[in-house]
Amino acid sequence: MAAYESLNYMNIDSLFTDEELLVRQSVRDFVTSKVEPLMMAANREERFPMELVPQFAELGLLGSTIKGYGCAGLSHVAYGLVMQELERGDSGVRSFCSVQGSLVMYPIHTYGSDKQKEKYLPKLASAQLIGCFGLTEPDAGSNPGSMQTRAEKVAGGYKLNGNKMWITNGCLADIAIVWARLDGKVRGFIVEKGTPGFTTTTMKGKFSLRVSVTSELHFQECVIPEENILPNVEGLKGPLGCLTQARYGIAWGVLGAANACYHAALQYAKNRTIFDGKPLAGHQLAQAKLVKMVQEITKGQLLVLQMGRIKETGTLHPHQVSLGKMNNCKIALETAREARDMLGGNGIIDEYPVIRHMMNLETVNTYEGTEDIHRLVIGENITGISAFR
Repeated sequence: MAAYESLNYMNIDSLFTDEELLVRQSVRDFVTSKVEPLMMAANREERFPMELVPQFAELGLLGSTIKGYGCAGLSHVAYGLVMQELERGDSGVRSFCSVQGSLVMYPIHTYGSDKQKEKYLPKLASAQLIGCFGLTEPDAGSNPGSMQTRAEKVAGGYKLNGNKMWITNGCLADIAIVWARLDGKVRGFIVEKGTPGFTTTTMKGKFSLRVSVTSELHFQECVIPEENILPNVEGLKGPLGCLTQARYGIAWGVLGAANACYHAALQYAKNRTIFDGKPLAGHQLAQAKLVKMVQEITKGQLLVLQMGRIKETGTLHPHQVSLGKMNNCKIALETAREARDMLGGNGIIDEYPVIRHMMNLETVNTYEGTEDIHRLVIGENITGISAFR
């Protein structure tokens, strides 16, 4: 197969800085040489390749937009390109880095005390610590406001009771950012592994995102110290602010999976001969499918680049991120499905990456806001009327 290059149909590369292109190339080389060779076996075994984690840290991929604390201080566009290249390897690989940066390091950096930042951020950046984000519950997915996990003030700290579900990295994590109701208000807490009353279980049997470790978190009379509450945020704006960061990365990341599927389909179509000895790529229906992939991926690339440039001015709004997440997950999943169709029977064999990406994207299209939820977010913004209630 020809060496991988992401689509550049509208010369989008000319809109990136030299530094952004250098970051993209370094991560692309890493994914090609270190990540992709591990994915077939890891996916079959439903196992996250922990040997990659120190390399994530060495490349500055954990909390990469944070300045200081041993972090890389990348631009938001460069970060997006990192997510894109990682997801070309596997959505589970991108999810690991996305959770560590956007859902663990971001809330500590944004809502935490100076002491919390100094204690945790350098170790999270260097992968000495792994984190997870505990928001979703068995009965509170798209509506986090209905969470049942409770915190109670006790002598010297807070007592947590409740359960979280669908938690990426949960059983790997040394710390968890957990959201719970305290006196009726949603608050964030840092819960360390080994705290009495805090346990985890791994969710097995997934047909999607098999490389990612997905867990349940259980809190039963779990007492954490006073200094482990995030002091600078109250209410749902805390966890929702974190999710906006993560959704931004997802909007970029899924283009990596889409690009991988397009690349595989194009190379396969050029080399597969059918009927009259002409390659599949020489037939009208095949060309139409490939053109649709190019069309949608290119539009998605331009959308996230503009999102990134707005984010760098500090004026990106959550409803704009919803548009990016909704659109790009949809087109990535459609691209994967078209690519799987083009490969015929070979499309369901993991010798090719397409079926793995297709199954992964079913999850990515669902988590951190389904397409319908993001439609309602955008609908509320353009009409001024909430349809959630």
